[in-house]
Amino acid sequence: EVVLTSGGSEANNQVIKSLLGGEESRTREVITTAIEHPAILEPCRVVAQHGVRVTTVGVDRDGMVDPDDIRRAITPQTSLISVMHANNEIGVLQPMAELSALAHRHSVLFHTDATQAVGKVPFSARALDVDLVSLTSHKIYGPKGVGALCVRRRRPRIPIKPMLDGGGHENGLRSGTLNVPAIVGFGHAAELCIAEMTEETARIQTLRDHLWRELSAGLSGLKINGSMERRLPQNLNFSVAGVDGEALLLGLDDVALSSGAACSSAQPEPSHVLLSLGLSERLAVASIRFGLGRWNTVEEVDYVIEKVRRLVCRLREMSQV
Repeated sequence: EVVLTSGGSEANNQVIKSLLGGEESRTREVITTAIEHPAILEPCRVVAQHGVRVTTVGVDRDGMVDPDDIRRAITPQTSLISVMHANNEIGVLQPMAELSALAHRHSVLFHTDATQAVGKVPFSARALDVDLVSLTSHKIYGPKGVGALCVRRRRPRIPIKPMLDGGGHENGLRSGTLNVPAIVGFGHAAELCIAEMTEETARIQTLRDHLWRELSAGLSGLKINGSMERRLPQNLNFSVAGVDGEALLLGLDDVALSSGAACSSAQPEPSHVLLSLGLSERLAVASIRFGLGRWNTVEEVDYVIEKVRRLVCRLREMSQV
């Protein structure tokens, strides 16, 4: 059931582009959400150019997709529903079991990009009854350049097509000599996740909650982006009113973080995820995303708290001059 790939992006591409098939493309539809990773949204744009119908469902202000919106979007042509388990920017966890059950009631295949969720929260493709799962190694501290597409065994066979043709490796689904050292590292990283995830998740969530509690208590105008109740334990994404987003990032030059926005020619563009939550462009570019990991300490979090406090106060003072 495991097809080894170069990473999550390849796995996602293989799932979406399997919808292509000459004239058959025009009788197929994929349903996805507005907050998916570009590794889903871009392949969807490609298949749309070849006749596949792509329906994009929005989310609410907490970043949650409404299963009823998915249900209403299903048509007799719907071949696939693809919803990421956890969002890479805001960390929101979608209701996988409910969505997969909905898809199967309508005889539709269900895929999830689980690259952000696996290793952070408990995950079982069988328990969730998911047909297709995209994974990547480096998100669980394994080697870069290796991932997997999990394909459920069932009858009839799930119609996944190879993106690479050649010697017929991986049961004909992914030709090419396998990167054995990276695969071994991927497997060992997964073993470590199973052994340590419960304890490590609790520790990281404690750090994350401490970071948010101290920042929100010491600064006004902070707004959390996405649900805090249904969220990855290490993710914190919030907007800072009254500051310039680029200046905020530049001022935190010794802290590894992200704005959650793509940048082109040094011009920050608002994140499509944050805009989908209803944020204004100004507030979207004034948002920052912290991702805590297994090597972060309380001392580092306290350093960041103090630095963010001082910087935001200084930037707000400057904007009033």
